[in-house]
Amino acid sequence: MIWRCSSHVIIMLEAICESTTSTENGESQLTSFTPIIRSGEWSDIGSRDCMEDTHVCISDLAEKFSCHSSSEEVVSFFGVFDGHGGKGAANFVRDNLPRLIVEDADFPLKLEKVVTRSFVQTDVQFAESCSLESTLSSGTTALTAMIFGRSLLVANAGDCRAVLSRLGSAIEMSKDHRPCCLKERKRIESLGGYIDDGYLNGQLGVTRALGDWHIEGMKEINSPHGPLSAEPELKMITLTKDDEFLIIGSDGLFDVFTNQNAVDFARRRLQEHNDVKVCCKELVEEAMRRGAVDNLTVVLVCFHSEPPAKIIVNRLRVRRSISAEGLKSLRFLLED
Repeated sequence: MIWRCSSHVIIMLEAICESTTSTENGESQLTSFTPIIRSGEWSDIGSRDCMEDTHVCISDLAEKFSCHSSSEEVVSFFGVFDGHGGKGAANFVRDNLPRLIVEDADFPLKLEKVVTRSFVQTDVQFAESCSLESTLSSGTTALTAMIFGRSLLVANAGDCRAVLSRLGSAIEMSKDHRPCCLKERKRIESLGGYIDDGYLNGQLGVTRALGDWHIEGMKEINSPHGPLSAEPELKMITLTKDDEFLIIGSDGLFDVFTNQNAVDFARRRLQEHNDVKVCCKELVEEAMRRGAVDNLTVVLVCFHSEPPAKIIVNRLRVRRSISAEGLKSLRFLLED
């Protein structure tokens, strides 16, 4: 395993994390915001017969995989994996994807390339394990979030979802990969696949996933592309003091919550008790109360030690007037 920690690497990471604000005279200055990471998680089988969701929260990748370095830069890793056809694929990806990322020779300098490559490598390794144990022939969607310095990198393959709260506004950090997505449909058809009755090749309700090697016509080990892709879509942003928390959830949660509704609910709960794990539990319980039928998993990552501030909306005072005809009618009613 290679962990490249030198003064050069540290400088590179700091450069990635820099954000600027404009001063009155037009000059830019480096902001001093440093995220304070707090996380919690909760899951429930819901109305299903078996639990196929799983998740992972790793506060320090280097420490987790015994990668000692002189750098004080901490890389945190969070993920939600929604399995289908069994829990083998979801558990395999949960256990192996973080390790492959941290063991990549380009980690952490070329993190976006490392994450993409590791998703695909994990998929191939699972295919090899499937040939040894047929019961592992299942599939899983995967959404991961990595935080280093002030940078947040979200990688998604499937229909789990990540939503950022920025001063109470929901910021979409991932796109659902479903057959109804026009961009995904074009990609699939260009590779010889098709959409039938809302399903990929008439069989799957997602267009990107790891595993599912047992389904013919979806992917091949010797071919880098196929209708069912394990390659994630990435989104990286620089966190600011306005960014409050990130919600990562399986699709069961967002079947009954809109992005903004989830952010509003989580903000209210954090303002009440500021307990991240309890907030996750309350999100799951509320989803079940609303009629969610799927497995439910929520990971919540906060970027401040304090609860989200209450936002005061300044409402404009509007002067109202009544027409002469309206005044006449009012006088008539009063006289009666």
